[in-house]
Amino acid sequence: MLRFLVLTSLATLGLSSVQRAEVIYRVVLGGHDLHQTSGREQIIAVSQVINHPEYDKDDINKGYDIALLRLATEATLNSYVQLGSLPPSELILPHNNLCYITGWGHTSTGGSLSDQLKQAYLPLVDHSTCSKSDWWGSYVNNNMVCAGGGAESGCHYDSGGPLNCLFNGQYYVHGITSFVCEHQCNYPKKPTVFTRVSAYIKWMDSVRI
Repeated sequence: MLRFLVLTSLATLGLSSVQRAEVIYRVVLGGHDLHQTSGREQIIAVSQVINHPEYDKDDINKGYDIALLRLATEATLNSYVQLGSLPPSELILPHNNLCYITGWGHTSTGGSLSDQLKQAYLPLVDHSTCSKSDWWGSYVNNNMVCAGGGAESGCHYDSGGPLNCLFNGQYYVHGITSFVCEHQCNYPKKPTVFTRVSAYIKWMDSVRI
């Protein structure tokens, strides 16, 4: 049964590295529409938020933008709630690898939040390209991954959502949405930046259920 969720620390609003949060947070599993329920949703309290100990809310460019949520009760797996697959530790995917972002963020720069869950194809951008001086430069490090640069991108309030990427015939949660360009969501040479999940597999394994 599911007892942990992976989430960007940005969405935890600067909680300490280990802090009880059952009266603050709930998770909704199986949801699709933010304003209408289908009866398939599971609403579960969060008993603990575990941020990465090196995360600095005042300097997100350092990375470590990842957290685990301990669920107070077990989730039921069904057709609408399934486990995401974690990638092999330290996996680096190639340039233009097939990936998809999902989220309820803004549908355009300055636009409104999406009522329904959206999905967009974002090709992976390798680190050597994304870290060029006229791209993101030193704002991205090896523990991050970039994706996008085409017709679609992540946008504000997509933070915390997954980037699912194809590897050896299977989709893995390769990234967690971290940040976009503050001026424009799909700005040239500023693809969406994600926490690279494969860089934190050992840390996640060290957190005991």
